[in-house]
Amino acid sequence: MQPDQQSIHQPRPQRARGRGRIVTKALNGRSRLDELFQEGCAKIRLPDTFSNEMEAILINSSGGLTGGDELEWQAVAAAGTSLVVTTQACEKVYKASSGTAAVTARVSAGAGAKLHWLPQETILFDRSSLTRRLEADIDASAEFVAVEAVLLGRQAMGEMMEEGLFRDRWRIRHGGKLVHAEELRLDGNVAELTRHAPVLAGQVAFATLLYIGPLSEALLPKVREILGDFGGASEWQGKLVVRLSAPDGFTLRKMLFPIISLLRNGAAVPKVWNL
Repeated sequence: MQPDQQSIHQPRPQRARGRGRIVTKALNGRSRLDELFQEGCAKIRLPDTFSNEMEAILINSSGGLTGGDELEWQAVAAAGTSLVVTTQACEKVYKASSGTAAVTARVSAGAGAKLHWLPQETILFDRSSLTRRLEADIDASAEFVAVEAVLLGRQAMGEMMEEGLFRDRWRIRHGGKLVHAEELRLDGNVAELTRHAPVLAGQVAFATLLYIGPLSEALLPKVREILGDFGGASEWQGKLVVRLSAPDGFTLRKMLFPIISLLRNGAAVPKVWNL
């Protein structure tokens, strides 16, 4: 076989593909399952909650992501229902030999619904490459809580993200109007970039939390009291945005627990979360 022919027949790297969708419905005063779809490495499990609230646990059965992998999640909280979406574990994004992993989440909440998007942290390993997108369409009378947290490596294992790509895109609509849009891009020498004070000032764990609902103004001073020097919060026209950073994932998670519980009106974080 000629060298050029041999290269043509080189096997392509195996890539993970997954799509999952969950839709709730109101039945006899409780949130019930209306639709469930899962394909490829995307799995959804529904633990008992013994309350009106439904909880969905997202699972990436491939065990992590690398360049070229694709995950897509959809979650719909129908009118009058309450849905909490979390993940079984932290999502790990490994070194990419080629390509970029892509994770897309499209969520929506109907009239009077509550939708809490609470995935556990994403861990970015050195030379990983990830683009992530969160799109939400929230009814004017619905409540929405979202958190996305990132760890640049695992400090406990002596691992750091020195180089790579992380791009995060949020588009949140409330009552049909775009109320929140943001773009984050860490590209190239991530370790050097994040050392700068306007970026992370050397911190390697960070998170953004968003609350949209009637209690945003009242929650602002309580959130600031919890944050202390670890971050900041702002509120405007029914939208509360919280930013925080920490020197390691354990410290970040200790901060996230009370803030998430506060935004959930005292409800604890999902049981799959632990310290």
